[in-house]
Amino acid sequence: MIYDMPHRHAQALDPSGLTTIAACLHAIQAAAKDCLNAGTSFEHDPAVMLLAQHLGAVATLAYPDRPTLRGLCATAIADLRERPVLATLAARGVAFDADAKRLFHAEARRALGRLADALGLAPDSYDLRVNAGGPVVSGEVTLHTDRVYVQVSIRGYGPDDVLFRSVRGRRDYCGGRNHWARVDELLSPQRLAERIAQAIGLEIPASSELRLVA
Repeated sequence: MIYDMPHRHAQALDPSGLTTIAACLHAIQAAAKDCLNAGTSFEHDPAVMLLAQHLGAVATLAYPDRPTLRGLCATAIADLRERPVLATLAARGVAFDADAKRLFHAEARRALGRLADALGLAPDSYDLRVNAGGPVVSGEVTLHTDRVYVQVSIRGYGPDDVLFRSVRGRRDYCGGRNHWARVDELLSPQRLAERIAQAIGLEIPASSELRLVA
């Protein structure tokens, strides 16, 4: 391996080529690696300090109004709190992102649990399972009752990521005709429960069990 120890110092003394935040961050990361190779402290390296100050200058030049930036951050936080995590994950996808995929599975399980409540299901009257799949797919989270099958995944080629259909028992994996809903609909469980009931002929009883309408 070839180390170019003076490079970070030369770049820090003349950072004129670093005109974007991304370029500055790359230079700082490279300087940190140089420090590791040289056995010196990253926190006290003069080249790193100069490069970090240059990053601040570039950021300030691009966005000089600090109060406006703080306001935008506060607005973003409020927007994220209004938009559930499951909807965000469905929009961005989780392929090749193990952490996002685990979060998707957890959030989808919670959402299907709320749907089960909206359908009037007792806890022992349904299965809730996860098929993780490989790294390129989201996997599926499935609610399977004696009468209805609901599966959530992120397919990546359309907005309808919630599949539901009628079934005849928890060993029926084919069931009736497929219907589709958006993840946003799953986030309104009572409304989706009513749509499912209407689409496949179910009654939502006040008690715990679903029955097919003749």
